[in-house]
Amino acid sequence: MIIVPVKEGDNIERALKKFKRKFEKTGAVRELRARKNFEKPSALKRIAKQKAIYVQHLRLMEEQ
Repeated sequence: MIIVPVKEGDNIERALKKFKRKFEKTGAVRELRARKNFEKPSALKRIAKQKAIYVQHLRLMEEQ
């Protein structure tokens, strides 16, 4: 459960912004979207490998 303490005289928009930030950090929406469509473990491994290759390529280009 997410709790956002609101003090007397505090702006409600600021409290809402804090709530949204905390909710985003929990990753609930991301997990729901991931569970919506099943992806095979082999497909997930392939995507992770492609991402690692891409990041490694970016780091090599940054060094040069």
